[in-house]
Amino acid sequence: MLTCENLTLTQGDFQLSADLSFRPGGITALIGPSGAGKSTLLSALAGFLTPSSGRVSYDGQDLTGTAPGARPISILFQDNNLFPHLTIGQNAGLGLQPKLRLSDSQKAQVTTVLDQVGLHGMADRKPAALSGGQQSRAALARVLLADRPVILLDEPFAALGPALRSEMLDLVQKTLLRTDRTVIMITHDPADAQRVANETALVADGVVHPAIPTDQLFAAPPPALAAYL
Repeated sequence: MLTCENLTLTQGDFQLSADLSFRPGGITALIGPSGAGKSTLLSALAGFLTPSSGRVSYDGQDLTGTAPGARPISILFQDNNLFPHLTIGQNAGLGLQPKLRLSDSQKAQVTTVLDQVGLHGMADRKPAALSGGQQSRAALARVLLADRPVILLDEPFAALGPALRSEMLDLVQKTLLRTDRTVIMITHDPADAQRVANETALVADGVVHPAIPTDQLFAAPPPALAAYL
């Protein structure tokens, strides 16, 4: 279980506090106004931002001082972070081996996962030759190949149209969900949370509130969420 213990995050005059756990086996959505601190929280979980106080732990192991690459965490960013000079197969393969010295079995694994996300036969294409939705699929393939127990989604499908975004959310639910995996997803759209998130945590007024069942939250939204909606 991924846990924030009395966590305080500070950036300039902005401060965010978090004291909650994220359960495995489902998707937890983070929702709240722009600038409320949702991406700030993911940055701290991934190791890109050092807390002012408190700690981040996973299954009892303190991760607070652990480098991003050494954490049991993968993050999918808004811009997908695909390298333009590498093929889609190579970009995905980075999830297995950063130096891309892949064995035959690993190359076969890349092919299998690209097929799984709907990119059959596209391994040799460069990112510029793909649509936005296909680039999102390639980034998702890399996360799948890295196979870490915690996945952070920093609005990776925000630039897609509604129908394609829904399709990608369904693909996330189909490919990432596992009983031992924790998935945390930022969204600005309540429909996205209601579509795929088991639980949703409100981020507002400098606080990450504990996650509760998504239907329950939207059936009786607290004042800060009601104002946002």
